[in-house]
Amino acid sequence: MVQISTMLSTLYINMDIQHKDEDNKGSFFVEKNGKVKAEITYSKAGNTKIIIDHTEVSDSLRGEGVGKALVEHAVNYARKNELTVIPLCPFAKSVIERNESLQDVLN
Repeated sequence: MVQISTMLSTLYINMDIQHKDEDNKGSFFVEKNGKVKAEITYSKAGNTKIIIDHTEVSDSLRGEGVGKALVEHAVNYARKNELTVIPLCPFAKSVIERNESLQDVLN
C-alpha cells in the first residue's frame, strides 16, 4: 500500500492508493470498508509500456478529484519504472492531454 497526498487545484485529497501488479496487468485503487471505490487499470505492453484502459470512481467519491489522482499516480509509476503510457481510457487521456506536466510519459 502506498499513501499519497495530492494537491489538485484548490482541493486537497489525502487517501491511500493501493497498487495491484500481476503478470500482464495491474491497477491502482482506493478502498473503503473493504470495497473498491475507485480504480484505474492498465495492461502491460512488453517491458516498456503500459496501456491505461479504464478508470472508474464510485458516485460517493465523484467530484473529489480521485480519478485525476489515480491518473497522476499511474503516470508517476510509469516515470519511476521508465515506462511510456498509452492512455486508451478516455478519462485518463483527457487528464493527460490537459496537463503538460503529465505528458512526458507519452510516446
